Amino acid sequence: MAVDTLYTGGRVRTFDPDQPWAEAIGITGDRIAYVGSAADAPTARHTIALEGRLVTPGVADTHNHLLLGYDDLAVSLDQVQSLDVVRARIGAFAEQHPDLEWICAENALYSVVQDRRPNADDLAGVTDRPVFITTYDQHSVWLNRPALAKLGILNGADIAWGNPEIDRATGEPTGWVTDFYTSAMTIDGLAQLQRDIPMYSPDRRYRKIVNSLDMAARFGITTVVEPQVPLAELPLFARAEREGRLRSRTIAAIYHPVGADGDFRTRITDAIRDTPQHERFRLGPVKLYADDVIEPHTAAMLEDYANRPGHRGHTSLDPLEFTKLFVELDRLGYQVHTHATGDWGIRLTLDSIEAAQRANGVRDARHGIVHVECLAPEDLPRFRDLGVVAAMQPRHASPDLVAGTWMENVGEARWDRAWRFRSMIESGARVTFSSDWQVGEMDPLVGVYSAMTRDRLDGGDAWTVGERLDLDRTLEAYTKGGADAFHHENALGMLRPGYLADLVVWSGDLYAMEPAEILAQHADLTVVGGSAIHDVRGEAGGHE
Repeated sequence: MAVDTLYTGGRVRTFDPDQPWAEAIGITGDRIAYVGSAADAPTARHTIALEGRLVTPGVADTHNHLLLGYDDLAVSLDQVQSLDVVRARIGAFAEQHPDLEWICAENALYSVVQDRRPNADDLAGVTDRPVFITTYDQHSVWLNRPALAKLGILNGADIAWGNPEIDRATGEPTGWVTDFYTSAMTIDGLAQLQRDIPMYSPDRRYRKIVNSLDMAARFGITTVVEPQVPLAELPLFARAEREGRLRSRTIAAIYHPVGADGDFRTRITDAIRDTPQHERFRLGPVKLYADDVIEPHTAAMLEDYANRPGHRGHTSLDPLEFTKLFVELDRLGYQVHTHATGDWGIRLTLDSIEAAQRANGVRDARHGIVHVECLAPEDLPRFRDLGVVAAMQPRHASPDLVAGTWMENVGEARWDRAWRFRSMIESGARVTFSSDWQVGEMDPLVGVYSAMTRDRLDGGDAWTVGERLDLDRTLEAYTKGGADAFHHENALGMLRPGYLADLVVWSGDLYAMEPAEILAQHADLTVVGGSAIHDVRGEAGGHE
């Protein structure tokens, strides 16, 4: 037997329980043909010398907002801690781009102003043009006064893409808008954004998709799940396919606004039937929201927020109506992935899945709960018992992102409920890890480090360390766990003969390194279906 390509001379972590480790792997066409010892390896038309490097299955980034990748005409506020720096960056950008009608920025932190939310007055004097800023999690927007005026909010106009905060003392809008992402992807919300905010034009959204896909290839990501695609933006993925930009396998989950009716569900069914699907692109999952997010106190909590007595946030829909909607989606055969961050939002989703099983019968749906940030202890075993996928993001647990606002809102008494990776895996639940790009860095090795340490990236301020994971279980959640979450366990997620040849060659042996060393590594080679989509060293004749 001869193979097309043989990888040999390194360590191969297969995640195949019948053969967990190997020295060589052979590929023929788009499939794995050989896994085993170097001594017994077949001859090959092309050999890649691993030189001690690690090979794993390709990463499945099961929650990656391709549509939210960086915009080259927006100010990046990523990790900016100071209001002065925010003002300086926006002011400088406005001076450099006098032709732009709007000044857009992204990735602002909630804690950029101490002890309160940012407001329009914080941006006074920076520019006389309207300013539109999204937070790092895309769930809130920060506007200056010219933006409030241009959008009509100062005169009491409603907007379809969020809820403007009103100052209780003055009755005036503050410049802060909540519930942005759940509203922005509705038909009316997206239409208004495309009309008013240049960052949401189809061309700029398309550039985000293809730029994000290029990044995914560089980071060893062979499967990407775009978790929230409005029906109106499905043509952007068809364009990417026509232009040869769908390099990783891409799964698009269609966003279902919580208030949408049966006609909308018919449109989803029609879109799945009518949209061309192939090995690099498919539809199927549906995305719901059970609640919002903890930072602006809009996630649904079982008990009061620690710093807002009497306030527990809210569910995205009346709980009875939410459960009714979930039962209907399950009856129609959809796989539903539900955003839930607060412990009440998580419980409502689990209750709804249980209600669907009672009403429709138990099937292998693998409904997912995304984020699972604050989990009541009694709900932990329900993930396993109900067959629910916990779709979690290790980077979210880093103090870089949650120190301050998140920790203070939840309160120290509930920190032991935060991002329970280890507990979830040890309970026997299905767990998949992902980046939630661009809320967190797309690089899976950043997530690996975060899962192993619960530290800042500089190595300080570790917290809830009892939920740390070892490298092997972390990588398994990024590879095998991702394939399993979307019913691909018979073709992807393991390096096994007959499986599709999706793999990554890392720059070193991650198993021989401390977590901080892993942060300095990268993917040398990313292979999808036997073909290189990223090739740093030119070993396989693929993309660099």
